[in-house]
Amino acid sequence: MNLPSHRSGIQMLCWLVEQAYDGDPHQSLLANLRKLRDQDWTALPPGGGRSTADILEHVAWAKWMYNNYAFGSADLKGDVPPLVPRDGLRSRPRLELLSWLNEGHSLWLLSIQSLSDDSELDHDRLTNWGERLPARIIIWNLIAHDLYHAGEINHLRALLQADDRWRYE
Repeated sequence: MNLPSHRSGIQMLCWLVEQAYDGDPHQSLLANLRKLRDQDWTALPPGGGRSTADILEHVAWAKWMYNNYAFGSADLKGDVPPLVPRDGLRSRPRLELLSWLNEGHSLWLLSIQSLSDDSELDHDRLTNWGERLPARIIIWNLIAHDLYHAGEINHLRALLQADDRWRYE
């Protein structure tokens, strides 16, 4: 006999978290990184103010901060290492940044998976800006965050690779 899952909402949100991060082969955050050339990592298009590395630094930072405040001890400070690079750099070296991003993503996903049942999705949790919101809203914010910045990275890539057009044009 199949009993109804009391975790179907959690399971769906975890699936969406994974799709936004690396599940969708075209629109996920990591899918858009795979289209970059080495020189695109820190390059700026004309008039641009932040590189892909700068954007990923921010995305990773958000995963660590959201997790620490919504599911942890709420003791991280967003303006000092390890949440910002040392020595005043805007972003970490590529491999270090990707490792930090992946670790933050894994912690984020594990925290969501650790919720006991769907009722916890409606419980307010702390955000890093001091507001309390239902867990499902905080989780959705980070799903949207990954997708937003995946698109931003794709657009930077298109500008840098001079193919900023629709495929059918």
